[in-house]
Amino acid sequence: MIDAALRDGTAHRACVFELFSRRLPAGRRFGVVAGTGRLLEALADFRFGEAELAWLRSNSVVSAETLDWLADYRFSGTIEGYREGEIYFPGSPVLVVEASFAEGVILETLALSILNYDSAVASAAARMVAAADGRPLAEMGSRRTGERSAVAAARAAYIAGFSATSNLEAGRTWGVPTMGTAAHAFTLLHDSEEEAFRSQVDAMGTGTTLLVDTYDIAEGISTAIRVAGTSLGAIRIDSGDLPVVVAQAREQLDALGAVNTRITVTNDLDEYTIAALRAAPVNSYGVGTSLVTGSGSPASGMVYKLVSHQSPAGEWVAVGKRSDGKATHPGRKVAVRTLDHGVATEETVYVEEPESMPKPGRGLLAPLVTDGTADPAFLGAEGVAAAREHHAAAIAELPFSAFGLSRGEPVIPTVYV
Repeated sequence: MIDAALRDGTAHRACVFELFSRRLPAGRRFGVVAGTGRLLEALADFRFGEAELAWLRSNSVVSAETLDWLADYRFSGTIEGYREGEIYFPGSPVLVVEASFAEGVILETLALSILNYDSAVASAAARMVAAADGRPLAEMGSRRTGERSAVAAARAAYIAGFSATSNLEAGRTWGVPTMGTAAHAFTLLHDSEEEAFRSQVDAMGTGTTLLVDTYDIAEGISTAIRVAGTSLGAIRIDSGDLPVVVAQAREQLDALGAVNTRITVTNDLDEYTIAALRAAPVNSYGVGTSLVTGSGSPASGMVYKLVSHQSPAGEWVAVGKRSDGKATHPGRKVAVRTLDHGVATEETVYVEEPESMPKPGRGLLAPLVTDGTADPAFLGAEGVAAAREHHAAAIAELPFSAFGLSRGEPVIPTVYV
């Protein structure tokens, strides 16, 4: 596209692209924006070096003129968008990119690949957090996704309310709190379960979490308390009929005097199994596969479309698709969330309206990039902390019905004006 646009002279037309989702995953009632900070950091490093240019040249992908353009590529436009951690609905203009056609269109895959995945994880995580009803959750899905996606998933889950991750790189890069427990391999390495527990307690102290289901859970609990005493921090259970097993474990711990020893459970949890454990004496959860795969919806269905461009005369022209089932709303958007006594009731999207016009409600678009430079408030570990804080405030605005796990429509409507 850039090659052709450079040839016909349209590559430098001022354009507006928008990233949005036509619909939420089936039955979901809201989505959570995540990945914005990752996108902004990736944008700063989005360059075509000699190796990339040489490959394009040797494979005759584009013309020499386009290779020269790519060699000098630096995004110089402006990006507005929903703050990371914000709630979104079908049609929400999650990202608004204003730049030349060439500068903007080349960002499509970069933006979609990050926001589609991270938002899918964050949206699933938010449902799990609601199901946990205040009990902490840890992200433990690194073994169930790609090595880079693992770090992104840990970051997104933390923004959506998870307490920690087992992925140390997410802690190093993004400031996500880290935690972990021993695996079954550590118990199997030793000549007995007791020797394994003694080794772990000697190294980590009695506040550690002992995995008690390698052989027999009841026997494992007895051994754990014999080794660590009643001040043992926690046990982890990774198998069995969890509601029954957890109730038995709590009764056994209390009988042994370990009334403050916590119980954490893992074992292929999702929002439905977490909700089913609300009545069980579980203290915390570790979630892996379901979380990093978006709990059945591994992509958010977001798209990136041209909605407006300048004519040769310098006038803005609203454009959009008319395809059956894929029609888009032409024109640049401004989004506002209407609140009634602090509770969200509607998302209003103003089309082609001057931004200076008063619009009642909470404005949703924030300046992310100005003249090619990202706002540092959205970057790094500080940006993640701010996104987590913003998410907590945004999700608190949703009506109670948003948190039901049964299939339903988006909890508030999106209205175009």
